[in-house]
Amino acid sequence: MNRSIRLSGIVDESIVDGPGFRMAVFVQGCPHHCPGCHNPQTHDFSGGYDEAPENIFRRYTANPLLKGVTFSGGEPFAQAKALIPLACMLREAGASLWIYSGYTLEQLLSPEAPAGSRELLALCDVLVDGPFLLEHRNLELPYRGSDNQRVLDLPLSLQEGRAVSCLLDSEQ
Repeated sequence: MNRSIRLSGIVDESIVDGPGFRMAVFVQGCPHHCPGCHNPQTHDFSGGYDEAPENIFRRYTANPLLKGVTFSGGEPFAQAKALIPLACMLREAGASLWIYSGYTLEQLLSPEAPAGSRELLALCDVLVDGPFLLEHRNLELPYRGSDNQRVLDLPLSLQEGRAVSCLLDSEQ
């Protein structure tokens, strides 16, 4: 039986959380509490509501315009094990998967990483990593809020054992 995911909410058609029309799944709960966070309402682990992965998947497949899903939050890796079944369903359906995290890739690959982190990373295409730092805020950057954050090609990063940046259309 699949576990439920604690959500803050879902945006059915986002154009700011990755390329193309995407579903943005905002998980509830974040240990980082970055000053200036864009989603402070997602910090409280007891807030939000529970949703079954199958229900989110059905909602995604009901919209033929969607090209992918972005996991954001809150901190998705705080619920890595709960997100894995949904990520598996989405991958099988051919969805592009992006994930935002206040952790760096290096932290997520360390022994101290939240349970299920490596498995969830292996199911995703792109990781936008690192905490939002108000002193590094930059509104000109595609898909991130501060210039310390990286947009990483996960399959290539995991294959090479190091962070490999994605070449975004605006950077070509």
